[in-house]
Amino acid sequence: MSQGELIDALKTKHQALDAEIEKENSRPNPDDMLIASLKKQKLKIKDEIASLSRE
Repeated sequence: MSQGELIDALKTKHQALDAEIEKENSRPNPDDMLIASLKKQKLKIKDEIASLSRE
């Protein structure tokens, strides 16, 4: 997998996590622990994308 393909895959996963966060937030009683976990995963992916983009 090339670096560009890896970045694209990470961006796709980042968007999927964003959608999952939105879905959880739209529930009547959102799970704050789950949302926090998803946000941490999303931030980690964002940092990884930024790191790969600098290379």
